[in-house]
Amino acid sequence: MSKDKVYIFDTTLRDGEQVPGCKLDTKQKLVIAERLDTLGVDIIEAGFPISSPGDFNSVKEIAKVVKNATVCGLTRSVKKDIEVAAEALKKAKKPRIHTGIGTSDSHIQYKFNSTREKIMERAVEAVKYAKSFVEDVEFYAEDAGRTDNEYLARICEEVIKAGATVLNIPDTTGYCLPEEYGAKMKYLRENVKGIDKAILSCHCHNDLGLATANSIAGVIHGARQIECTINGIGERAGNTSLEEVVMILRQHPYLNLDTGINSKLLFSTSQMVSEKMGMPVQPNKAIVGSNAFAHSSGIHQDGVIKKRETYEIIDPNDVGVDHSSIVLTARSGRAALAYRAKKIGYELTKVQLDAVYEQFLLFADRKKEILDEDIHEIVESADVNIESLA
Repeated sequence: MSKDKVYIFDTTLRDGEQVPGCKLDTKQKLVIAERLDTLGVDIIEAGFPISSPGDFNSVKEIAKVVKNATVCGLTRSVKKDIEVAAEALKKAKKPRIHTGIGTSDSHIQYKFNSTREKIMERAVEAVKYAKSFVEDVEFYAEDAGRTDNEYLARICEEVIKAGATVLNIPDTTGYCLPEEYGAKMKYLRENVKGIDKAILSCHCHNDLGLATANSIAGVIHGARQIECTINGIGERAGNTSLEEVVMILRQHPYLNLDTGINSKLLFSTSQMVSEKMGMPVQPNKAIVGSNAFAHSSGIHQDGVIKKRETYEIIDPNDVGVDHSSIVLTARSGRAALAYRAKKIGYELTKVQLDAVYEQFLLFADRKKEILDEDIHEIVESADVNIESLA
């Protein structure tokens, strides 16, 4: 059975760059954009052109170099924003303008001091104006997560009529539970006339740690685009993590959903973005963290040594990691010590291993982690015949 394509919309260079201290210059953005294109990202949100001359120039230059992906520029529902974005995207092979407005009652009342009907008018006008510059127009309903479903469906219907090709349904504050977000997508699929003319898109924030779960719930219930960032970077607690959603869909084939991402480039892309943005990746980060394929518990180590799949659901090579790591600590057992010792040239008999293991535990209680050079010292200090060791 052929799988449905889920489009990957990467906003590392726009939403990701909104993290304090992560400002990139145009040269750095170009390097990342070209890597995202090679990675297989479908849409690259290159920036918010009207926000600054630097951002305008970055979007303009990215539009020139990207060969395969759609290049997208963000705007508010303001004519000048849309004009500037259109100008920045002129050289793009596949340009997209991403325009929209807040749709929750909170945004309508307190942010815009407006009414639902006036907001709908602004949304339709913005989409129509963007459509006069490019064919591909994405509409975002900011704070859709807290927007009444009936009103959200009405506004989606109207912007589709105005020419929107993609409907972005953001959980802007990261408030939704997966069941709620999935139900919202299902409601739109079932209640918006002309929904078959547009792609529903997930844009989830991680304020409650649910961005990835919400995005997966969204595509299960009919969305076919996920907006995400490398390493999950982004405003406040971050955005949906690209590497997480890609591998979740890959590891659950019964969903019949997949992306066009070259997963073998995920680890190196993560490292590149981390280095250029000065944002370290937490060691326990799923898929790309330094501990994602590291094992220090003796029970886990024994299982992985016997058969990797006992404790790893992903082959490290599939995401560009060379091998699993057996980390020696005081929690490690004999199997792990023998495995690491063999790697550096020691073929230990059972008797030798028992003697070496006693010394190992003494060392391990003093150190957080036992390195290869420590193993040589441990073997030499053990009461065994060193010459009998390979």
